[in-house]
Amino acid sequence: MYTYRKYYEPYVSPLDPCPPMRVKSYETPPQLYMGFQPPNLPQYHPREALKQGTLWPALFAPYTNPYKGPGGGVDGGGENPDNG
Repeated sequence: MYTYRKYYEPYVSPLDPCPPMRVKSYETPPQLYMGFQPPNLPQYHPREALKQGTLWPALFAPYTNPYKGPGGGVDGGGENPDNG
């Protein structure tokens, strides 16, 4: 099974003056996992499509910021929320 959010561990230099972010993340777009566009895909109404940024609900992927905590602040240096 695929996930839209991927995680990786960047190189941390011993000479870096800033506290390191041990785990970073990025999102991949849904069309990477779709292959060819299937026929008769459901479509948003044109006004809703403008709000969502896509005509097809299958290609809608809202960006979720992994570095924002529930209170709106940064949650401890960007650690992977799934690894606790």
